[in-house]
Amino acid sequence: MLELAYVRDHLDRVEAALRARGYRMNLDEFRHVDAERRGRITEVEQFKAQKNKLSQEAGRLKQRLGVPLAASDEGTELLSKMQALGFQIDDLEAKVKQLDIRLQEILLSMPNIPHSSVPAGDNPERNQEVRRWGEPPQFSFAPKPHWDLGETLGILDLKRAAKIAGSRFAVYAGWGARLERALANFMLDVHTREHGYVEVLPPFIVNSAALVGTGNLPKFAGDLFKLEGTDYWLIPTAEVPVTNLFRGEILAPERLPVKLCAWTANFRSEAGSHGKETRGIVRQHQFQKVELVKFARPEQGYQELESLTRDAEAILQKLGLAYRVVALCTGDLGFAAAKTYDLEVWLPGQNSYKEISSCSNFEAFQARRAGLRYRLPGKTKSDYVHTLNGSGLAIGRTWMAIVENYQQGDGSVVIPEMLRPYLHGVERLEPCQTGPSLDSFL
Repeated sequence: MLELAYVRDHLDRVEAALRARGYRMNLDEFRHVDAERRGRITEVEQFKAQKNKLSQEAGRLKQRLGVPLAASDEGTELLSKMQALGFQIDDLEAKVKQLDIRLQEILLSMPNIPHSSVPAGDNPERNQEVRRWGEPPQFSFAPKPHWDLGETLGILDLKRAAKIAGSRFAVYAGWGARLERALANFMLDVHTREHGYVEVLPPFIVNSAALVGTGNLPKFAGDLFKLEGTDYWLIPTAEVPVTNLFRGEILAPERLPVKLCAWTANFRSEAGSHGKETRGIVRQHQFQKVELVKFARPEQGYQELESLTRDAEAILQKLGLAYRVVALCTGDLGFAAAKTYDLEVWLPGQNSYKEISSCSNFEAFQARRAGLRYRLPGKTKSDYVHTLNGSGLAIGRTWMAIVENYQQGDGSVVIPEMLRPYLHGVERLEPCQTGPSLDSFL
């Protein structure tokens, strides 16, 4: 959430920033509500001053008369004026409360302001490639997509997943399930042992306040799964519970940056994505991910974004997967992000790069919504931290990248060397050696 005073004092700048993001948000209502609210507050203060003045007069009159105020005409008139002022104050304060609520709703609907280094542009084609790592593999045969390879190997069953849950779900079987689990353990080990993150295992269900804190609510309720009749929601990403771990708390400045990582399942309705990437496991309602989350002082924020991005890249490098880093333009930024790098892994079976991680600095946008602060020694006032996160990595997309990039002409898939200890030393998945597929039980 943007700071009220900042929006009020820099309306033209805010409007320009929202236009750069592709938001055609009319701030006239903000102007009107804010002006009316401030006017009502001034009236309340004036009426309270009048009431205090009458209260002082009443005290002096009571002392002079030596009887209760209601026992004299003068005192009765004074009490009547005080009562009328009280009613006016109550009415005005109720209106101020309503205006506060509406002003909060307007602020919650505003996206973050892009950092000055974010490329200008109104669509993904204006994103800027920052760097590449590795070379896409060359094949002497036409490489297959992961959905064909997974079926042939008996490690991915999309038809049975559709039978029990519908489209955009997957069942991993045999070594396919083991590969998914191996990737999660590998990523967590690298981030905790080499990159200094502390692992947490948060709930996969959160309340509305947690989703408001990260910017998912109220604007993106349609992208989420809600548990009927409750205030509980399935998490769309571990970013939500992990960012909210310190909601409403003050962090010790000497402990910043705080670096946490978490494996979770994630659930998204994928509203508005009908017809997009329907094949395979590219876009799922349920998927697993290892998330990296940081809390940093503002002067650390962008240095920590660079290091967080490098931490995510390290996983791809260790697995030998070619990728590129892309700086998102203003029109492609997520709602809460001030700056984002996307990591896109090469998928030979689809002849394209596909996003596998988004690494973002949200500055104080989420912290202001969630009350995430730190206080410097000797200071009475606390400040908001910068929050950052990124996938380290999306496990399903890493799974398909391995299957597609390491496929062989005979239909087998070579296991990257770094993963073999997590798969009991297995070096290759072959159609005849992957263990029982689900069809083998029929």
